[in-house]
Amino acid sequence: MSAQMKTPVGITPMTPLSHRAQSSLVALRRILRTTETTARALARATGLTPPQLMVLSTLSEVEEATPTRLARAVGVSQATATALIEKLAQRGLVSRKRGETDRRQIWVALTEDGRRTWEEAPDPLQVRFAERLDALPDWEQAMIVAALERVAALMDAAEDDAAPLLHVGDVAES
Repeated sequence: MSAQMKTPVGITPMTPLSHRAQSSLVALRRILRTTETTARALARATGLTPPQLMVLSTLSEVEEATPTRLARAVGVSQATATALIEKLAQRGLVSRKRGETDRRQIWVALTEDGRRTWEEAPDPLQVRFAERLDALPDWEQAMIVAALERVAALMDAAEDDAAPLLHVGDVAES
């Protein structure tokens, strides 16, 4: 075996990273790690994922809502909202009923257990982030949004469909 290591076929050797690239990647890793850690803590405290908690949050503000309204409020697809509602219903946190005038329509509401779970749940990371971001001057908010959108574009993620949730993984599987 030679002292020089060969690069496996199909894998290109990593180009040395500039200081700014390294610093940027470290910051992104910190964001991902915080997102994962917070989601795990939320799951331990409530047994819920951030997307499930967002559904409960939305329902806590209204008496009842349709899956379409919940999907819009949470920023997910109709299919994802339906999957989230199903999981919450299985846990007894939401109830579903057919519309009285239109039997095809489904209405979703918090159960007492769902309301209690929501009230006792710690604030999700995206709520804390939004509160802190909103407290910044308008110019700084715009600068942060522009920088994050640029980072998404640099990572070829600018066109990915994403909900306004700090959550790792597929929201539909939550």
